[in-house]
Amino acid sequence: MSFHNLLISDADGIRTITINRPEKLNALNRKTLTELAAAMQAAADDDSVRVIVMTGAGDKAFVAGADIGEIREQSAIQARRFAAYGQQLMSSIQHLEKPVIAAINGFALGGGMELALACHLRIAADSARLGLPEIKLGIMPGFGGTQRLLRLVGTTRALEITLTGEPISAARAAKLGIVNSVVSTDELTPAVTAMATRLAAQAPEAVRGILQAIQRGAETDLETGLALETARFALCCATEDMQEGTSAFLEKRKPMFRGR
Repeated sequence: MSFHNLLISDADGIRTITINRPEKLNALNRKTLTELAAAMQAAADDDSVRVIVMTGAGDKAFVAGADIGEIREQSAIQARRFAAYGQQLMSSIQHLEKPVIAAINGFALGGGMELALACHLRIAADSARLGLPEIKLGIMPGFGGTQRLLRLVGTTRALEITLTGEPISAARAAKLGIVNSVVSTDELTPAVTAMATRLAAQAPEAVRGILQAIQRGAETDLETGLALETARFALCCATEDMQEGTSAFLEKRKPMFRGR
């Protein structure tokens, strides 16, 4: 597929989606959101893609927010539709049954932090800054930021970050559990590649089951979550990859999962 605001590259089962508006600090305008939705659907439908990496072009920003010029011109009805579309996109990323890793290479503010929060794993450069500064514009997060941040850090910290609108450092984000790890800027790409390569080598059905059980389980009661886990466990046991994995363990060798 051809995109105007995205760069797409594939290597060894890893698809990297780069938001390519460096002159705008990779801000999310309507066109970029539409292209991102199409790119995520294409990655979901492509069996050769095992892992998706999300990042931003340049060295200044992952995504510095939504396009403020567009937001300013919206009516209340248009704003509601815009927020609903953004939330739908972020939810589709969160519930994708392939791991999505955010490589946070700079500012992840507003819609950019909301995009990062929708990804399954987040690795940040030590120079990255994360925040939800919408309150300084007289608005609030609209792409799911209040809800996903709340579930990650709890009420008190979520209120602090959203009510002050002040960005936090990558180090503090790691301490709060918002990002999985922090590395130097030079090490960001190797660290993300290493993580993506490790995940791409796992059995796809097991990966899908874990993602669904944890993502959906976080939104439901324990008994429903346990039932989902049981069903996905049974599906794993019906695969050739389960036979390969258990045989490799007993034979003391590395398994070669083929997605069957």
